[in-house]
Amino acid sequence: MQKLDKAARAQAMNALTGWKKTRGRDAIHKTFIFADFNQAFAWMARVAMMAEKLDHHPEWSNVYKTVEVTLTTHDAGGLSDLDVKMARFMDKTAGAAGRPKQRAKS
Repeated sequence: MQKLDKAARAQAMNALTGWKKTRGRDAIHKTFIFADFNQAFAWMARVAMMAEKLDHHPEWSNVYKTVEVTLTTHDAGGLSDLDVKMARFMDKTAGAAGRPKQRAKS
């Protein structure tokens, strides 16, 4: 697995919603907020199965309904296609939990 070059990284970041570059690291980060602990934990279990399948595991933490995720490929020394694939899977399976809240229109 190779680290994404500058052009591939820019393309990936433009295609991902809500993911931010991690300060001081070649990684990306996102916060997912679910309705409750059960939804958060069920989502983490689903992601864990995909992580095992890809042999690519996220750095994450969970407090009640909030899951903080950082993705990087240690073997590549930074962001790789595996991270982008995992981010897309996380977004797809999290549903609205990964989207910024919309402001109510007046």
